[in-house]
Amino acid sequence: MVKTTGLIYDNGYPYPSEDELKNIFAISCVESVAARLNCSTGEIWLRMNKVNLVDKYIYPCYESLHSESRKNVTDDIISTLEAWEKKEAELC
Repeated sequence: MVKTTGLIYDNGYPYPSEDELKNIFAISCVESVAARLNCSTGEIWLRMNKVNLVDKYIYPCYESLHSESRKNVTDDIISTLEAWEKKEAELC
């Protein structure tokens, strides 16, 4: 395998890099939470960004999160988001 410009080529087929896989996973988490809460992905992204959930939770816990079912990941991220939002509100 040869790594070039973020892609790993094996037998001529490009594969996403580790960072790209994490970004794809984070985006799918935003989409799943938005669908479950019946709101826009933009709204969920703003909420997650406000408490830094992607950088402080989804990326660091990528290995364990992406091995779970979509339902469990979505449940976990919603409860984490709500807990972190509550904690931030208490600090203000």
